[in-house]
Amino acid sequence: MACLLETPIRMSVLSEVTASSRHYVDRLFDPDPQKVLQGVIDMKNAVIGNNKQKANLIVLGAVPRLLYLLQQETSSTELKTECAVVLGSLAMGTENNVKSLLDCHIIPALLQGLLSPDLKFIEACLRCLRTIFTSPVTPEELLYTDATVIPHLMALLSRSRYTQEYICQIFSHCCKGPDHQTILFNHGAVQNIAHLLTSLSYKVRMQALKCFSVLAFENPQVSMTLVNVLVDGELLPQIFVKMLQRDKPIEMQLTSAKCLTYMCRAGAIRTDDSCIVLKLDHDLKHAHELRQAAFKLYASLGANDEDIRKKIIETENMMDRIVTGLSESSVKVRLAAVRCLHSLSRSVQQLRTSFQDHAVWKPLMKVLQNAPDEILVVASSMLCNLLLEFSPSKEPILESGAVELLCGLTQSENPALRVNGIWALMNMAFQAEQKIKADILRSLSTEQLFRLLSDSDLNVLMKTLGLLRNLLSTRPHIDKIMSTHGKQIMQAVTLILEGEHNIEVKEQTLCILANIADGTTAKELIMTNDDILQKIKYYMGHSHVKLQLAAMFCISNLIWNEEEGSQERQDKLRDMGIVDILHKLSQSPDSNLCDKAKTALQQYLA
Repeated sequence: MACLLETPIRMSVLSEVTASSRHYVDRLFDPDPQKVLQGVIDMKNAVIGNNKQKANLIVLGAVPRLLYLLQQETSSTELKTECAVVLGSLAMGTENNVKSLLDCHIIPALLQGLLSPDLKFIEACLRCLRTIFTSPVTPEELLYTDATVIPHLMALLSRSRYTQEYICQIFSHCCKGPDHQTILFNHGAVQNIAHLLTSLSYKVRMQALKCFSVLAFENPQVSMTLVNVLVDGELLPQIFVKMLQRDKPIEMQLTSAKCLTYMCRAGAIRTDDSCIVLKLDHDLKHAHELRQAAFKLYASLGANDEDIRKKIIETENMMDRIVTGLSESSVKVRLAAVRCLHSLSRSVQQLRTSFQDHAVWKPLMKVLQNAPDEILVVASSMLCNLLLEFSPSKEPILESGAVELLCGLTQSENPALRVNGIWALMNMAFQAEQKIKADILRSLSTEQLFRLLSDSDLNVLMKTLGLLRNLLSTRPHIDKIMSTHGKQIMQAVTLILEGEHNIEVKEQTLCILANIADGTTAKELIMTNDDILQKIKYYMGHSHVKLQLAAMFCISNLIWNEEEGSQERQDKLRDMGIVDILHKLSQSPDSNLCDKAKTALQQYLA
């Protein structure tokens, strides 16, 4: 019955919304011009931030009437302006809204409005055109259909900072390829836009800069022209250089870097030109150094900001260029390219998408085969990210012989390479199949594993313990590995627990014991080793809660009463005084430790 009530309720709400929207449209047809104007103003206020209201008004036919009023000679300039503002607001809704506006031939109507002498009306028309042309559903060709439009837009650039901002934004979005570049160039885009780079308005400067980046892209003619343009006595490339400085917004740095890169590729910037100085790490006198600096810049910009990483990756052909940098003859360029990719690989989203789309792992594996240590350190660190469980690159990397390569890195004299080698293996082993774990153990060798467990570098030791912990997960895997390597692993665990190690190392080691205790047959290696049992008992009474909790996990896995042999294990541990310690810990002020102790005691009572 409740379901039957839903339909009339929804219909009632819809009727109210439609009736409210209909009221706005009806007022557009009032014979009194002042009432029509007020109706448009009220409509403007109603649609701001309200996509549902926008959709309703479009469905009810508001757009054709607004366009009619906008084009009528008898309409006041104020009415025309308000109509353009409402149409712009409707365009800011969904892509379907823009499609509806295009179907009503809004672009010719707005372009006609640009012929008005009234600046406010022109700005409103341009603002609406900007919104429509920046929508992905709008064909760029609509800007070039009428040959008189581009020269008129160029003429309007001098009217106000708003006309400058909107027109530059329209140009930068509608310049898609050499034909469009040629049209804009031939109508004086370079000369008309260059002086806007020194505008007091940041938005104008930014949109002008974006214009130059799309005009210069793979276009030698434009690039050669840009290099000789003077703005307030300063060459255009020097202005781009200033926009690279760290005190400038990130978006400006990125776009100016693109402009300079395109000009360099076109040969417009000579590598020995003393007036071109890029303030990155040092003066850039060679094309290699320019690419190196660009990669360094992108690496720095994308290091800690997901939005910036997304912008870099979405820049046209950017990933292809960075990947190509991995095979450059210059070691410095290769290193900068690897650093750039490493920075971008910090993004979970990009690891799942762009890095897979561009098969970044293939050239990376080539880099790892034969490269100087400085490149190997960064490349192997990036490989650690590509081997994370959610990365689609993980499987093809495994199939390409990564296990042997990484095991080789663990034998390096460079501690950073040993860390990255074992770290990558740790990621590889996480939730891996038994075959992969067996391959890791076979390639690494038991001897090397224990050398790493006694490594003087703390990071190497911690990552090796992490690898061992990941290898010893899921019962069949635990039992299989402990059946072949149990004696050596128990020996290593004993040495670490007896040694002078910090809390984190001992906690990891006890967690490994807890994993072993979770095995079906493997747990007997603990139960038959009185030395290990005494150490677990000792750490249950330790002063540090982390170690107490880790030891508690070991005990819980050993006494779980649903498993075979649990009674015998419980009896032996009771005789050792474990139950007394559990009673004491059940009164602990640490709630986590207290709860774990009580849960363990319940196993004895069940």
